[in-house]
Amino acid sequence: MKTLSRGWMNGLIGVIIFAGSLPATRVAVMDFSPTFLTAARAAIAGLLGLALILLSRQQLPERKDWLPLFYVAIGVVIGFPLFTALALQYVSAAHTIVFVGLLPLATAIFGVLRGGERPNLVFWLFAVLGAALVFGYMLIQTGSWAFNYGDLFMLLAIILCGFGYAEGGKLSKHLGGWQVICWALIITLPIMLLISFLYMPASFAQISMSAKLGLVYVSLFSMLIGFFFWYKGLAQGGIATVGQLQLLQPIFGLVIAAVLLHEQVSAAMFAVTVAVIACVACAKKFA
Repeated sequence: MKTLSRGWMNGLIGVIIFAGSLPATRVAVMDFSPTFLTAARAAIAGLLGLALILLSRQQLPERKDWLPLFYVAIGVVIGFPLFTALALQYVSAAHTIVFVGLLPLATAIFGVLRGGERPNLVFWLFAVLGAALVFGYMLIQTGSWAFNYGDLFMLLAIILCGFGYAEGGKLSKHLGGWQVICWALIITLPIMLLISFLYMPASFAQISMSAKLGLVYVSLFSMLIGFFFWYKGLAQGGIATVGQLQLLQPIFGLVIAAVLLHEQVSAAMFAVTVAVIACVACAKKFA
């Protein structure tokens, strides 16, 4: 029980950190190209991850772990950052946050397919209800719905992210949470350094300070530190169950977007927040 509680606490910290990812990406992609932003955030985090691995004298993962680590890299190092950056060229940060409400379901499904977990029916009912609440609220907030390239990119981002979360959560049970993301970043480091160099802006002097800070946030927190807590939480509390905490991420994300982009936080948002928290609590109880 204590391990489960720690899992939920670590997962919550990870979700709070990740909540700033889309607003920070939105700010950064205003001045950086999606390709450079994706590569640079992974390269910066990868260099720090390599330093952590070397300083702590970690042993190389076993041969059977390399393919799953590659899957993690495809999902969370390349897939989610790239497709969200592409999506944010077409739609607003608030619009992309709609899709984060689907991420817990994607993570739970991959937790079953890849992690061998078997949540019960009541868990799935609350998981679907929570996703529906967030998704429905966001649709109302963003107005009329017209499917476009931004939506397609976000769907791909959510699928790949859920896959990467499930693979990382499974690996973290024997590799450790921070080790998983560090090794996944190291796998992609050479190519990310090369792409960063090729797509680097001609002059950083013309890049706004807000875009630079956005790059710093997604590199240090979204790409590295957040995963220390998130993967550890998934390993401790279960991929499908702790993954339901992601239902809170859109709410946290809207709050951050309101501060950064001066968007209004309504009473309806508070009501949905309470309902989502209830769904998360019930999902935890019946998992």
